Amino acid sequence: MEYRSIFVSDLHLGTRYCQGKAFLDFLKHNDSQNLFLLGDIIDGWAIKRKFRWAQSHSDVIQKILRKARKGTKVVFITGNHDEFLRPFVPLMLGDNLEIRNSYDYNCANGKRYYLTHGDFFDSITMTKRWLAILGDYGYDFLLYVNDKVTKLRKLLGSQRHWSLSKYVKDNVKSSVSFITDYEKVLSEHAKMKHYDGIICGHIHKAEIRNIDGIEYLNCGDWVESCTAVVETMEGEWKIIPWPIKH
Repeated sequence: MEYRSIFVSDLHLGTRYCQGKAFLDFLKHNDSQNLFLLGDIIDGWAIKRKFRWAQSHSDVIQKILRKARKGTKVVFITGNHDEFLRPFVPLMLGDNLEIRNSYDYNCANGKRYYLTHGDFFDSITMTKRWLAILGDYGYDFLLYVNDKVTKLRKLLGSQRHWSLSKYVKDNVKSSVSFITDYEKVLSEHAKMKHYDGIICGHIHKAEIRNIDGIEYLNCGDWVESCTAVVETMEGEWKIIPWPIKH
């Protein structure tokens, strides 16, 4: 498929649960004039703990660079996991690849959107770094347990996908409250700065909805959900889910 723009976030290259093969397959079947990478593309936090770098992770980097060389405009928005890039922004790499902390995007219908990873609006990440890192360890543990549960379910004949971390996000009261507050804070910022909408990542929950007159779009992630937000040539917004490649 051909789109005006593709928006993805939270690939977490350098981690064992990164779905690099699925993302490569997505890029193989979907093209766009613009490709926006909204943070946590490379997981510096995880790499510091233990270096894990599959061939598919290198292939993702090469594929993105190849797209830029062939004329796709690529904008890399830094996130908290790839914050090591922030001292160098804004940075231009060739004619079609730039690295920024945020970006203004004009939709086909003339509406203006604020692009950010989203961690600047997360009070825990910004003021309690130790707690954010502890939460990162906890999330990694949930993924580990979920992987074991999935294998057991397959042995028992169940093909239905189930995510422990998604269950926690959707059902634990404090988690639900955090996500609701996060979405509201970003939307309020967009409204205060006179944007029509905001596009982000960070919380690994794909979403397109209207919050008090502001279009809130979250790309999701490429660890579990494997989702992208796209703008069609006609200016329509969609969430595209992609199957995981093992």
